[in-house]
Amino acid sequence: MEALNIPTTPSLMRDFLRQAGGAAVIDGGLATELERHGADLNDPLWSAKCLLTSPHLIRSVHLDYLEAGADIIITASYQATIQGFEAKGFSREESETLLKKSVEIALEARDIYYERCNKNSCDGLGDGRILKIRPILVAASVGSYGAYLADGSEYSGDYGDAMTIEALKEFHGRRVQVLAEAGPDLIAFETVPNKIEAQAYVELLQEEDIKIPAWFSFNSKDGINVVSGDSLLECASIAESCKQVVAVGINCTPPRFIHELILAIKKVTTKPIIIYPNSGERYDADQKEWVGDHALTNEPNAQENTGVSDEDFVSYVSKWCEIGASLVGGCCRTTPDTIRAIYRTLSPRSPDPPMQ
Repeated sequence: MEALNIPTTPSLMRDFLRQAGGAAVIDGGLATELERHGADLNDPLWSAKCLLTSPHLIRSVHLDYLEAGADIIITASYQATIQGFEAKGFSREESETLLKKSVEIALEARDIYYERCNKNSCDGLGDGRILKIRPILVAASVGSYGAYLADGSEYSGDYGDAMTIEALKEFHGRRVQVLAEAGPDLIAFETVPNKIEAQAYVELLQEEDIKIPAWFSFNSKDGINVVSGDSLLECASIAESCKQVVAVGINCTPPRFIHELILAIKKVTTKPIIIYPNSGERYDADQKEWVGDHALTNEPNAQENTGVSDEDFVSYVSKWCEIGASLVGGCCRTTPDTIRAIYRTLSPRSPDPPMQ
């Protein structure tokens, strides 16, 4: 079954949001959820390691998020790169096959979800699952060059003076082509830490005949700039300049910063705004883990490493949508429970149209 009777054009996201009732739910953390299911991701490939060892776990997590109400699921390709697989001894062909596999697993999960919906005609079951035939998009994740380095550089954006736009295009180019050809609905350029990488992505989309929509989501650690210190306004403007970019926003950023970041993005873009923060905890690149006490906090001066509960996280959602966000989900350390709560917060939305 096809997710949407909508052509793959720059209007995809607006058409999708109209069918979804004006607001849509993105899934939550993938890698941290895989770890909760027992996966060992202590590896430079991170979540992409499961493409090798346990693809069934990836499929299961995708399904968990769909049954929690997610309208968009993001593939397990954030840290999947041709260079990273080749460093593990895989050939170029095998590496490209693994990239395609990340998309295929997500598409399979969507098909399985629709099959379950056809068997259960109710909007949710007694166990809390939401089984409702609705438009669902698969977004192929592209993590930054810093993610490939596996040293936390996507949280600093510091690639050194030698890094150029051309070098980044060379690094990402074939990867983006392979993912686009695998059949997702769009490409998600995630956790973009600096303007040089944003510019490289735009040039790839414009020059390499990659005929697929995309979204750009940046990350911030101060609520003002992206993590490299580059101006968020400049970065969002770069995304705004590209017709293939169908949404612009923020991911993997503490929830307490999101309000001001939305207001900033609105100054420079007319595109839908996408928001999927982390739980508010801090990633320790040396220890390779998220740290924080997951305590409740709404205080603007809360400690950087303090996480928020699902209840507290969701308390922000309506306010984010009121000021301009139209796609909301979660990133690292958020769970299907978080996404289910977001779904319920955004409901009731206007009825979904019949599937085509």
